[in-house]
Amino acid sequence: MATLEDARIALLARLIDHAPMFPPAALPLREAVAEDARARESAHAFVLGRFVCRASRLPELPDVERGVSVVLDAEVPPAGRVEALELPPGLPLATVDAAGREAYAEVALDDGLEERLDEIGAARMRAKVRCGGAEVPDVDCLARFVRACRDRAVVFKATAGLHHAVASDGEHGLLNLLAAVVFGNEEAALSETDPAAFAADADAFRWRDRAAGPSDVAAARRDVLHSIGSCSFFEPVEELASLGMLPR
Repeated sequence: MATLEDARIALLARLIDHAPMFPPAALPLREAVAEDARARESAHAFVLGRFVCRASRLPELPDVERGVSVVLDAEVPPAGRVEALELPPGLPLATVDAAGREAYAEVALDDGLEERLDEIGAARMRAKVRCGGAEVPDVDCLARFVRACRDRAVVFKATAGLHHAVASDGEHGLLNLLAAVVFGNEEAALSETDPAAFAADADAFRWRDRAAGPSDVAAARRDVLHSIGSCSFFEPVEELASLGMLPR
């Protein structure tokens, strides 16, 4: 897939780490694997990233035809198909041997954020932020996180609460987060509620009067935002398609 020839692909390729066994979907293993197979066979399968699984369930997981990101609720699994580890908040970084794999440490958006990101950067790990669920961080907190990661060259992934393309009804939007990552001006990007403010075609991803070509978008995805975890693949993808953000 020609990432640097199409801004939409640069923006969205392998963006959604599929987590159908996690809330609110919380599908049983067999149903989760079937739903993931449906995503892999869909017209927009290029948006599909890794499959997300708890470490304790990994031995039961059949082949999902790509890499797995493992949420650590048990011992660190061996390599093989495990491409990434996701550390729960508060887990001491020194206790985890990533063995060359990507490791994402979840952080709280509190007064200790910058210090925690410094520790993550020093450990050559990555950060993970929760955008919804039991608590939804406000725009200022999430903007601070994005800016702090960018300033420290710490790549991050986001999870929870990003089922919608554009912010609405107190929930953050997927395109809002992408605009904050690509263009900066994080508070304004995360606060945007007008779907018409976003656009994308082969030449550029656009937010209001800002535009970024394929190479700039690809750099933002490589250097700032790796992916988002979502229990649903089709809900955000269908919204993106309805807004004309996906190549036909």
